[in-house]
Amino acid sequence: MSFDGLFTYTITNEIREVLQNGKIAKIHQPYKYDLIFHVRSGGKNYKLFISAHPSYARIHLTNESYENPSEPPMFCMLLRKHLEGGVIEHIEQLETERIIMIDVRSRNELGDVTTKRIMIEIMGRHSNIILLDKERMVILDSIKHLSPAVNRHRTVMPGQPYVLPPSQGKTNPLLADEETILKKLDFNAGKIDQQIVQQFSGVSPLFAKEVAYRAGLTNRTTIPASFTGMIQNLKDKQIEPTIYYSNNKELFYMLSLTHMGSSDHKQFSTLSELLDRYYYGKSERDRVKQQGNDLEKFILNELKKNEKKIQKLESTLDQAEKANEYQLFGELLTANLYSIKRGDKYAEVINYYDEENNTVRIPLNTQKTPSENAQKYFSKYQKAKNSVEVIREQIKLAESEIVYFDALAQQMESASPKDIEEIREELMEGGYIKQRQSRSKKKKTIKPSLESYIASDGTEIIVGKNNKQNDFLTNKVAARDEIWLHTKDIPGSHVVIRSKSPSEETILEAANIAAYFSKAKNSSSVPVDFTAIRHVKKPSGSKPGFVIYDNQQTVYVTPNQDLVFKLRKS
Repeated sequence: MSFDGLFTYTITNEIREVLQNGKIAKIHQPYKYDLIFHVRSGGKNYKLFISAHPSYARIHLTNESYENPSEPPMFCMLLRKHLEGGVIEHIEQLETERIIMIDVRSRNELGDVTTKRIMIEIMGRHSNIILLDKERMVILDSIKHLSPAVNRHRTVMPGQPYVLPPSQGKTNPLLADEETILKKLDFNAGKIDQQIVQQFSGVSPLFAKEVAYRAGLTNRTTIPASFTGMIQNLKDKQIEPTIYYSNNKELFYMLSLTHMGSSDHKQFSTLSELLDRYYYGKSERDRVKQQGNDLEKFILNELKKNEKKIQKLESTLDQAEKANEYQLFGELLTANLYSIKRGDKYAEVINYYDEENNTVRIPLNTQKTPSENAQKYFSKYQKAKNSVEVIREQIKLAESEIVYFDALAQQMESASPKDIEEIREELMEGGYIKQRQSRSKKKKTIKPSLESYIASDGTEIIVGKNNKQNDFLTNKVAARDEIWLHTKDIPGSHVVIRSKSPSEETILEAANIAAYFSKAKNSSSVPVDFTAIRHVKKPSGSKPGFVIYDNQQTVYVTPNQDLVFKLRKS
């Protein structure tokens, strides 16, 4: 576990230094379990992100932008009522638990000064954000409710007294000296790292493994020295926020993990910067899976359906392309009617069209006369001949559908919850899925929102992440001399550089973005075409997002998520 009690201790210090005595200007709740506090502190504006998500619970400062719902949830409204305009008096961690307390001083409806306390419990699926009346320690409300039927130890409901989660009775590592550590560990029992986790609160296996690794020989001298040395680093704020990439997994910590060896890693200047980067896209992908699970299944089913359709059509086409053989059989039977009798199973006749005059064995229907057999083959010939063009057209349409749904599948991979709704609307408009029944009045058409990036030289780069956005960007937003990019023959996003003559560096950065938001995001040396918008055309009647272009040049890039994150406009 990366977000342990010691990590909580460090992030609490980081937030306290920046936000204590700051004023809460605005509160938003973009998603069910996530809050954003806009705080003015020290003459600067900050955004504090707090999440009680079952898988991505955390707290940190953020530079990311989030879409807010048109109507704020009830819990958000309550927080606004009690906390907006208030001053953050104190931010403190509860011992070494993953619990942070934020006290906010504000005035109530009568103008009296009151203090409210926000309890942020970062505990995996049990995470919660609870608003308390500090004087009475009574719950005003919480982002998750916990009834007595669910948990008899503590009820988390409005009006109930606040009860802390059960204590594990472990030793506080921040207060432990070498003598205390020696008393808590049994060096004869082995597995020192596991003992450290069992004996000390707020300590994760990551911290314990690092203590043992730095100690080298696990004895009564090295382990306590290694343990207290790492704790002292935290107290002295000598941290190295780092993300490690190992075995296709990512993990983070506030200290350098030397036991990770030569694993790929990336360091950050602050824990908030690290968490912003680590969770970039992760929690959003989870929301997309929940909101777009039905769409994802539908798109994959359409892909499979059209692939099977092509297989059947190609098999039929093989049969249809035997038309010439049927014609030959009919003509040869007609020429040899005199030598064939009703009831014959086969007719052995000379093929007059063969230079060597080889014989041909023609299957016959024993119930038909020789003349009727010949007419049967002429009939099959005519039917097959007429169907070839129809089948080829059907194959072409099925291939077009595969290209379309393949592009939608790629768009689902990088879609935000808002993007999902636009993809759903597109499929409704195309008649692929049923329109949702709604009693409310027809909503006004809202323009698609586009993602914006800033190149190293300050040039703006705009990205469309689904077909509606791609069409809007390419056909409505971009000027005719601006530069348009797209991965070559690979499903992906439309990207536009807001410049007539961008630098080579900007073109490569925009190409990297185009490659990242494409089906080839995990490939290397991805070809990306670029040309002026005036050379990009949308054929009449073509599917959403489809264009043709010419006068293009091609660059090759390897998608770099860190670069995309760095260029993203907050």
